[in-house]
Formats: sequence, C-alpha cells, structure tokens
Amino acid sequence: MPSLFDPITIGDISLANRIVMAPLTRNRSPNAIPREINAEYYRQRASAGLLITEGTPITQQGQGYADVPGLYKPEALEGWKKVTDAVHAAGGKIVTQIWHVGRVSHVSLQPGGAKPVAPSAITAKTKTYLIDADGNGSFAETSEPRALETSEIAGIVDDYRKGARAAIDAGFDGIELHGANGYLIDQFLRSGTNQRTDAYGGSIENRARFLLEVVEAVSKEIGAGRVGLRISPVTPANDAFDPEPQALFTHVVEKLATYGLAFIHVIEGATGGPRDHQQGDTPFDYAALRAAYKKAGGTAGWMVNNGYDRDLAIDAVESGKADLVAFGRLFIANPDLPRRLKENAALNAPDRATFYGGGEKGYTDYPALA
Repeated sequence: MPSLFDPITIGDISLANRIVMAPLTRNRSPNAIPREINAEYYRQRASAGLLITEGTPITQQGQGYADVPGLYKPEALEGWKKVTDAVHAAGGKIVTQIWHVGRVSHVSLQPGGAKPVAPSAITAKTKTYLIDADGNGSFAETSEPRALETSEIAGIVDDYRKGARAAIDAGFDGIELHGANGYLIDQFLRSGTNQRTDAYGGSIENRARFLLEVVEAVSKEIGAGRVGLRISPVTPANDAFDPEPQALFTHVVEKLATYGLAFIHVIEGATGGPRDHQQGDTPFDYAALRAAYKKAGGTAGWMVNNGYDRDLAIDAVESGKADLVAFGRLFIANPDLPRRLKENAALNAPDRATFYGGGEKGYTDYPALA
C-alpha cells in the first residue's frame, strides 16, 4: 500500500514523496523578474516531493496580475535559474506553471494598453490585482476583452511551446500547463466563455481543440514526461461555467491519455472553497473521471487538490484515490510541511493580509520546526 510519504516517479520526474506544493500567486516579482527573495521562498519549501511555481505568464499578453514572474524576458529566465539552482541544491524538484490568463487581465498590464484576448468577447465578472505608482496594491475589475481571430491561435499555441522551452532552459524539471480557474485554456473549454463558431467552438471536441494543440506542442518540445496539466472541472473561479462538466472533462482526460504526461492535477470543487461545489444538474464524479482516464490508457500521476488536510491526504493515497496531494495555503505558512505532516506536528497559521504583494513578511519569515 503506497503512503503519502513514499517516493514516486511521474513521467520523467522522480520525487522523494507525494506531497506537492500547489501553485500560489504571491505578487513579489516586480517587472515580471524573480528575485533572490523568490529563490529563498522556494528553497525553504524544497522538502516537498514537487514544487509547482506560481502561475508564470508565457508572454506579456498572457499576464493578468501585477508583479507576477514571467518567462518572456531574459532577465526573468536568469532570475528563475537562481530559483531552480536553489531548489536543486536543497534536494528538491520544481516545475513551473506556465500561464496565459486570457480575458482575466487589465489594459494597464497589456502591451500598448491593448484589450486582453479571449475565445469570445465576454468580460469576466472577476477582479485582477494592480499596483500603482506608489507601490500600493489593490484589486480592480477586469477589462473588456476582444475575441481572438482564428489566424492568431496558432501563434499563441507556439507561445506555450516557447514558454515550455524557456522553462527547461531555466533549469526547471518540467512544466504544468494552467488549464484551470477560468484562464485562457479553461476559457476555450467552457461553453460559458466560448461562443465561437469556428473549429475552436461549439462542440466539446472543438472546445477542447486548443488545449490539445497546446499539449501536443509542449510535449514535442520538452517531452511529455515533463508535462503536467491542471484542471478544475467545476470551479466558478474567474466567472468560469459549463453546464456539462462531466462530459467535457471526461472527453478531455480520454484524449490526454494518449500523451504519456507526467501528471494531471485536479482541483476538486470550488477553488479555495467548498469541495462539494457543483455545476450543472448533478454532483461531479471525480472517481469516474479518473476511471475514464485509466480505461483510455492514461498513466500520468493523479494529483488532487483543494482543502486537503493530513488525514484526507493520507487516506487519498492509501486508498488509491490519488497518487499525489497538492497543498496550497498550508505551504504558505509551513515551509517544512512534509515534516510536519509526517510527525503530525502543529501547523503555523497563514497571514492572509500578506498573501499578495510585499516583501519577506508573510513570505520567507514563517518558522520551521526546531
């Protein structure tokens, strides 16, 4: 019987345990460039089996929040190399979550003040994070997007490929495609955000086309065994909705089964909210989703996320429900979370006021066990 604390190999990546640090936006990389403080933050958490970085835009067009690190500047790649070197020196493994936010952006963050892009010109009923000239952060309504022309889509697929290559060149062990939480890939998948009438809209098969083209491109570029994907079948995050999520995501995982990916990362329920949240008429069946993936021949590590505590995580792995468990907020406040979970030690409480923006406070100053 496998344990949460046992090693595992997912694709081409060997991990010391099955505890994963989930991607967490922290807004501490001005000008999209990782700094020494970011390297220290990840180094402190390198005892995780796998670290997944905060969402990292593949282009400036893909950026939707101030002071998140990118993959599109030479200086950013130099900064990321310091991060990956620090994690590897501490014995850890790290992948970066490559990201295009699509419509969840603001004109002030876009090249030339342009409109954000999306599958369809539907404004997201959500907010983004901006920082003013005085360095003060605040949340603001997203800007109206424009619909991508069919002729532009291949270029964005290629931007993902370039982002994956840049990540490997910066020393990452692999990448996670951000296909969740109402960002660009998810916007193409869902009928609530995709009202296109070309080959990328309408049927489930058409709405999944963009995702599968991205998976194909990055897998050819860096090897499928270094590629993971994050999905969130029913989350309402960033105004995401589809009335038939079970059929949609069953199709998605069945198609993914042929690629030999490293892992599939499933957010259960509402991101950061109830795990029993549903969209459509019936509760989502996560066990059936994994069964469909395995029946189609899928072998990727199955990672679960959202509200897991120690007991739930241990049971998820021991019961065979999942191969890995990702933790978010617990990792913010507990840099040595794997040790605390193994020893059933007390946990530090996260300081929500310091989640976004700032410096060391609430970032690198949480204590480890003595």
